[in-house]
Amino acid sequence: MSTQPLSGTLLDEQVRLSLEELSQFCSAGNEWVVALVNEGILDPLGNSPGDWVFVGSCVSRAHAAQRLEHDLGINLAGVALVLELLDEVDTLRSRIRRHNLDR
Repeated sequence: MSTQPLSGTLLDEQVRLSLEELSQFCSAGNEWVVALVNEGILDPLGNSPGDWVFVGSCVSRAHAAQRLEHDLGINLAGVALVLELLDEVDTLRSRIRRHNLDR
């Protein structure tokens, strides 16, 4: 059995990235990141692409969008829906955990 080392980058919410930096981090074009914003997948701070600032969680969300798009062939509208549903599942799981702890 062969094992491959895990690799990755951890980013906390204090990290701030520009459109260019997020695009480079995802090995994608600026147009793709803009499309993610237009679909509501990413929610940057700022009013226009030149002013946008992305927090660390945007990197993992963008990577999730890439996997859904490339690995499963889902278009960006579908990616937005899948990520929204996954967010709802996480919220419900958190509520269940809190409810179980309150007992």
